[in-house]
Amino acid sequence: MTAVPDLLDFDGLLSPDEIAMRTRVRAFVDERVRPHIADWYDRAVFPATLVPELAELGVLGMHLTGYGCPGRSAVEYGLAAMELEAGDSGLRTFVSVQGSLAMSAIHKHGSEDQKNRWLPAMARGEVIGCFGLTEPGSGSDPSSMTTFARRVGDEWVLNGSKRWIGLASIAQVAVIWAQTDEGVRGFLVETDTPGFAATPIAPKMSMRASIQCDIELRDVRVPESARLPEARGLRAPFSCLNEARYGIGWGVIGAARDSYETALRYAGERMQFNQPIAGFQLTQQKLVDMALEIEKAQLVALRLGRLKDTGELSPHQISVAKLANTRAAIAIAREARTVLGGNGVSAEYSPMRHAANLESVRTYEGTDEIHTLILGAHITGIQAFRSTTPVEVRA
Repeated sequence: MTAVPDLLDFDGLLSPDEIAMRTRVRAFVDERVRPHIADWYDRAVFPATLVPELAELGVLGMHLTGYGCPGRSAVEYGLAAMELEAGDSGLRTFVSVQGSLAMSAIHKHGSEDQKNRWLPAMARGEVIGCFGLTEPGSGSDPSSMTTFARRVGDEWVLNGSKRWIGLASIAQVAVIWAQTDEGVRGFLVETDTPGFAATPIAPKMSMRASIQCDIELRDVRVPESARLPEARGLRAPFSCLNEARYGIGWGVIGAARDSYETALRYAGERMQFNQPIAGFQLTQQKLVDMALEIEKAQLVALRLGRLKDTGELSPHQISVAKLANTRAAIAIAREARTVLGGNGVSAEYSPMRHAANLESVRTYEGTDEIHTLILGAHITGIQAFRSTTPVEVRA
């Protein structure tokens, strides 16, 4: 039985370079992640020792150009995200927070000095970054953030709280978004600055092999040179979130595919009533449904990647992939678990772990509801958000 579904010859749509990138990342995951991920997840350990290896693999800020960044295509980045998440959502999340959020914020909105200082070291994995937008009382509506930066002479004084901030406790630099007297601005805060504190959130039922933190900012002073000069208003952080959402549209396919592959292998080996359960009609229906959804999700993601590489990708199109592909991935992981029967609750098998992780992925970078309303506004031309924030900012 074929493990990876390719009912429509998806590989025929990829270039040799794209296939080579996918092959390299898949081999890395097979060798360095799969043998250990169940243990890391069980013990709630993020494998920080893999960071230099991920840098060597060329996946940190891989879609960014210049400043020591790999400068790979959007499709290559998507394929890499898919393979990383086949190992675990936490691994793809690390690459996303580092590259699509923290590095992207500096690349898009930073000064030349900021780019030259931070980006090469972050691409090499020598510096880890985090992205502080979400707050305890401000998730889907970041316009209601209460973190405030007050200008005092040549410095800014930051006070506030952030929540669910990936990597914050191991980061050396934090991109912090704050209200000011002139609107939302972004700041690069070195995490050893007095008044900055990051505390990992525990215990968690999802994303256990990953790090999410609470951040407290108490009279944190940074110089004017730490402000991202091109970041003005909520459009700035949302431009970074769109980079992360794009990667999610690809990444979740990896979790779905790994769940499907696990179920397919198991179905071929598990004997009941003197035959493998893969020979039962209901099992075949489950496997076919999973394979079809994976094929569709791959085509959606590839379409977005091609549009992104030509500069034609629109925000609402990213919402299509984030919403549809994540929904499909969760359904596939859950269905794959049913093929495994009672054994599916064992950490020996991946689908239940993927399903738990995908509940977090479904929520971050825009919930189902937010992406539904983004698409609803695009389809109808009517803004359904209760906030007065324009939909184009939300997208």
